[in-house]
Amino acid sequence: MSQSVLSDHTFRVRTSLSRVSVYLRRGTLTLLAAIVAGVMPPIVLPDALALEKYGRPLPSMEEGQGEEREAEETIFGGYFLTAAFVKNPTFAARPDNTGLVGLRHMVHLETDLYKQYLTFYMDQNFFSDRTKGWLELSEWDGTYALTGLVDRFGWRIQYERDAPLDKSGTKQMYGDVLGTVRFQATEDWSWWRSRFPNQNLTAYAGPGWFFYNSNYFARPDNTGRALFRYVAHADLDLYMNRVVLYADTNFFTDREAKNTLNPTELDWIIGVAFRWHDTEFSVYREEDRPIDRSGLVQKYYAVQLRFAFDVPKRWIKGALAAH
Repeated sequence: MSQSVLSDHTFRVRTSLSRVSVYLRRGTLTLLAAIVAGVMPPIVLPDALALEKYGRPLPSMEEGQGEEREAEETIFGGYFLTAAFVKNPTFAARPDNTGLVGLRHMVHLETDLYKQYLTFYMDQNFFSDRTKGWLELSEWDGTYALTGLVDRFGWRIQYERDAPLDKSGTKQMYGDVLGTVRFQATEDWSWWRSRFPNQNLTAYAGPGWFFYNSNYFARPDNTGRALFRYVAHADLDLYMNRVVLYADTNFFTDREAKNTLNPTELDWIIGVAFRWHDTEFSVYREEDRPIDRSGLVQKYYAVQLRFAFDVPKRWIKGALAAH
């Protein structure tokens, strides 16, 4: 879900960023409410994954993401997950939109290069084609990125390559940058802390730019080429980080369109996750649709199991000190 570091050299810039933060927080909360209510208009929203265009933004399995995240450094961490697309009428199993996804397997690895300010991560996503027996892998998506957090601002620079595994065909590759502003109810709303001490609402939103795009499409039917993206993600902690409702939206624009700022695709996800220590079971739905014309809509329902792990630097320091 996910995340932008912005320079504050003058008072005017700081004031502008503060206003942007307020606007994005309000917009993200409104967006979450609309998704949960099921009334989000699919065509007229002003603010795009033929298959995994953004990676899967997942709710954090850590309870603290504020001061705790700043104080802790990870030498090696991440998660493994596997998912079954239990209902999939249209979600394609390869970048060329052939087949239908049956299973998804993913490994996410990350290491803090310098506290929370600079982190390297890697995602390896594998998909199978249910029309060919479910088990045989049909697509491999590899993502490599640098990311960081400064106060409530996040940034990311990323390269992704999506390629078929079981035959030759279309490959989608891109490099992009993304900036986000984060909101956290327990930090920003005192009334929330007093009324909901065991719950939290975390959200982020921001724009991105595809500075490099080799055949990376702007609609689910593989037309156009993506130029900008607008993202919003929200996690609603329903009970002590053990039950979490999460929602994600991802808009894409087309660099070949007359107006390159207008969105051409909307991808949205809504799901609920159940946690026990470092294990998570979730149920979610995704739908990817064009919004500037009629065309292919890719959608599915999935169940997912995720296992998280983390080796903080303090463990290594403690082990070395003991010897």
